[in-house]
Amino acid sequence: MHQPTDPPPRVLHVTQPVDGGVARVVADLVGAQLATGTRVTVACPDGNGFAREVRALGADVRPWHATRAPGPRLAQEVRRLGRVLARVRPDVVHAHSAKAGLAVRLALRGRVPTVFQPHAWSFEAVDGAAAALALRWERWGARWASRVVCVSEAERVTGARAGVRAPWRVIPNGVDPERFHPASADTVRAGMPLLAGVGPTAPLVVCVGRLCRQKGQDVLLEAWPSVLRRVPTARLVLVGDGPDAARLRAGAPRDVLFAGAAADPVPWYQAADLVVLPSRWEGMALAPLEAMACGRPVVMTDVDGARESLPPGHDARCLVAAPEPAPLAESIGALLSDPLLRESLGHQGRRHVLNTHDVRLTADAVAGVYRELLTGRQPQHVGGVMCADHTECRESIHS
Repeated sequence: MHQPTDPPPRVLHVTQPVDGGVARVVADLVGAQLATGTRVTVACPDGNGFAREVRALGADVRPWHATRAPGPRLAQEVRRLGRVLARVRPDVVHAHSAKAGLAVRLALRGRVPTVFQPHAWSFEAVDGAAAALALRWERWGARWASRVVCVSEAERVTGARAGVRAPWRVIPNGVDPERFHPASADTVRAGMPLLAGVGPTAPLVVCVGRLCRQKGQDVLLEAWPSVLRRVPTARLVLVGDGPDAARLRAGAPRDVLFAGAAADPVPWYQAADLVVLPSRWEGMALAPLEAMACGRPVVMTDVDGARESLPPGHDARCLVAAPEPAPLAESIGALLSDPLLRESLGHQGRRHVLNTHDVRLTADAVAGVYRELLTGRQPQHVGGVMCADHTECRESIHS
């Protein structure tokens, strides 16, 4: 953290969910902040892998019992969070994802500098009346956010077009390139029991993500027979767990492998010839960044953050216009049929992550947001992104 305040600020991160990409982003950010001397507390449901991880990093973990989605216990959850806030007395509160963002803003109502990071908009995750209610809240609740941090310019545009008027900052997601690094696929595969029956030369497609509608594994399974008609020796592994696990297993072709939840996804990226994520919506997905950091090419749908994840001028087949089986199968088949192209794309992706999506860049940019709030310094306005006074400006870590 550059130009730290004295004493270091006390930051409270509030998060629910405690799994998937959001948890990974928060854990990485907590680790980077602790390394700079920031005093970090995390409020989250306890007794899970995320809570254990951030506690092991050195964060003060305060149990906050809350469900993933809003429900009849919301008022009780807000009161519980209010008690945590009173005990911790943070200088800045950083709320991650829709549920924490809802509870934090209701509990504080702007009394403490508040950063809200949606990690993909809640109104995109639901339909009908629920979507209308979520959108109404995001429009109203924006007044109680000192900054709304979006992980991609596309995510910010989605919010602005939906009528959310907020003091925006765009800070792309980052990953740890020392943890996510290239390795020999043959060596890694040899140590994975699930792949014991897979031939060493079989092209391996890996999808890492929570098994849920958002991540689009159902679309990938529907596309897979078409991929096999073009590349008969290819194999597919789904890595992750979630609410759709039983349904996906029941409808999957017999040769598709399910790895379940992985404490460490790195070996799966390293074992892959191609990593696929056919999401229906995102802010900026971590899995493609992690895959590229491991030197593996990716195919993903053109949702928020996808274009910004890829290196400029990247092969168009890495981006599928919509989560539909036919174009997805076409892109996967084309890349599996061209080993030299996959190798080139993997090298490009690794360089891009090192230059643009290193988690340390993300942590520095977030620290800059905290400094603005704690010192009262207004950010420099340089064109395109809505600022606190609702004038147009552009702010990103590249400004």
